[in-house]
Amino acid sequence: MTKILITGGAGFIGTNSACHFLEKGWEVTILDNFSRAGSKTNIKFLQSKFKKHLKVVAGDIRYAKNELASLTRDANVVIHLAAQVAVTTSVINPHEDFEINALGTLNVLEAVRKSKTNPVLLYSSTNKVYGNLSGHEIVEKKTRYEFKKMPFGVPEDIGLDFYSPYGCSKGTADQYVHDYARIYGLRTIVFRQSCIYGPHQFGIEDQGWLAWFTIASLENRPITIYGTGKQVRDALYIDDLVNAYDMAIANIQTTKGQVYNIGGGPKNTISIWYDFFPLLEKFTGEKIKVYFKPQRPGDQLIYVSDIRKSKKDFSWQPQVSLALGLNKLFEWIAKNKS
Repeated sequence: MTKILITGGAGFIGTNSACHFLEKGWEVTILDNFSRAGSKTNIKFLQSKFKKHLKVVAGDIRYAKNELASLTRDANVVIHLAAQVAVTTSVINPHEDFEINALGTLNVLEAVRKSKTNPVLLYSSTNKVYGNLSGHEIVEKKTRYEFKKMPFGVPEDIGLDFYSPYGCSKGTADQYVHDYARIYGLRTIVFRQSCIYGPHQFGIEDQGWLAWFTIASLENRPITIYGTGKQVRDALYIDDLVNAYDMAIANIQTTKGQVYNIGGGPKNTISIWYDFFPLLEKFTGEKIKVYFKPQRPGDQLIYVSDIRKSKKDFSWQPQVSLALGLNKLFEWIAKNKS
């Protein structure tokens, strides 16, 4: 039986990943410190759905060296999701941000390196490693920003430009994971992920914006857009991301040591104010009041993933349309308001 360890497995992506691999009959172990709101709710959901092959361990990757060593000893795959995920939090407390994202990842890497099973390690990185992309010409249109010279989106070889403590800590981890494949021969894969959304996402203002705006609108919370609202992201439904994990792992002879930009791609782009909020108002049946504030330092006006490399290497591309995915998100949040 294939054994997989998911760090941060009680989070949004971790919960959906655990579901996927448990349904495949894999033995899944989750390591999580349960600091994120909703994490305990997610674990209860998993435990109610799966009566066997699921193990949950409470631990923090900053301190759990013994646990990591034990859990990776006979693991075949490690998906490393545990992280500090908000730019604003990293600005407030850069030391803690570094400890979690950089040092915590090093701890995971060392546990994998010392494991006799040589497990595949897939790391969840971020598009923030490319910075605010100010060096690339961006055109402001009536309802959205567009790249002038990147019709397929941002490629993996565009060059890194860490911006904000969060960008630096995630970028540090990103490069460590990539380099451990070169120096130690580990079977690592780096996914630089864009806007992921779907069920079990407890979005907050600083992370998971599609879910956050939906939750806030249903609960009549204040909603703030930083910037013009023309900002664009390529959104990827969670099932497509988890399928990418699975396919990259299955094709490890090709994907090991590689870096991939993973997102919805050019066909699944959405602007915050002009595309998303009309859909949200249609869903809620109400006019939504929004406050506009200046753009925050380091925010990307536009980010779209060039996903051609993943299609070439392991035949992956998104299958869930933006319209269908957002409808699934809206339905799940409405059903789980409590």
